[in-house]
Amino acid sequence: MIITQTPFRMSFFGGGTDFNGFFNEHGGAVLSTTFDKYCYVTVRHLPKFFEYKTHLTYSKEEKVNSNEEIQHPAIRNAMEWMDMHDIRMTYESDLPARSGLGTSSSFAVGMIEAFYALKGKYADKRKLADDAIYLERELCKEAGGIQDQIAASFGGFNRINFSKDGYSVNPVIISPERKRQLNDHLMLFFTGFSRFSSDIQKGTEKSMKDKTAELLKMYALVDDAEKILTDESVSLDEFGKLLDYTWKLKRGISSGISTGSIDEQYERAMKAGALGGKLLGAGGGGFLLFYVPLEKQAAVTESLAGQLYVPFKFENEGTKVIYYGPEEYNK
Repeated sequence: MIITQTPFRMSFFGGGTDFNGFFNEHGGAVLSTTFDKYCYVTVRHLPKFFEYKTHLTYSKEEKVNSNEEIQHPAIRNAMEWMDMHDIRMTYESDLPARSGLGTSSSFAVGMIEAFYALKGKYADKRKLADDAIYLERELCKEAGGIQDQIAASFGGFNRINFSKDGYSVNPVIISPERKRQLNDHLMLFFTGFSRFSSDIQKGTEKSMKDKTAELLKMYALVDDAEKILTDESVSLDEFGKLLDYTWKLKRGISSGISTGSIDEQYERAMKAGALGGKLLGAGGGGFLLFYVPLEKQAAVTESLAGQLYVPFKFENEGTKVIYYGPEEYNK
């Protein structure tokens, strides 16, 4: 039996520049972190006592006799590609899917890592990220960028750079105390809505061809944000104000990114004392992230009384196998 634990991510700046249609021409970068909310994938070979050969449990349950029968596109394609058969797999998560935290990519990374481990093979973090990108973008033909798979695999607080030659993952050099202070000023709220990010990304990709100027500004903000974090003479409040600016830029890219309800929640939090914030992920729903001075956090929480507040801590490890029980198995 194999159990993998893979973190979710929150992206602060540069989202949209991780689409190959943009970074192949202009370059791109994101500033993001993983945090202590995870998905768990358990995989083992299915004993030959059942009338079905593969048993899958996620938000649905599937009992099938061939990979072609599997309804879940990512599972079906991954099992075909990696030659997986006769397994029992379960998926569990600390947070809901389709919520702007890269949950589908975290699942893809964790599933692929579990499959390799079940075969007795080791795959490093870059291999896992690359394979998850290939699975989601090529085999499943899902629209979107490539930051989520990289963040989930590598973990930590990073600047991820993109170019036509590939990507690099660079940890942000920030003192533990300053990082803790940033964490303490960030508040995460569930808006109560969720949509498939791929559906939103399709509209976003079409809009991006006409929004190069906005995306170049969002790209430049990654530099600005990194300078704020690494220069201890600069107040972290500037990071919060920059979040507000990037959210306004992002909203202008596509009409599907925000909704009237999300805008209303954002304004309530800002009036209560938040210095800035943004909707995480592709848009349309999910989680709102705010930078809030400590003395204003109670007021912001009260202003969003109808929304679920989710405390969190940054994490640094990325995906990992948390249980490895090798087994003898003959096809």
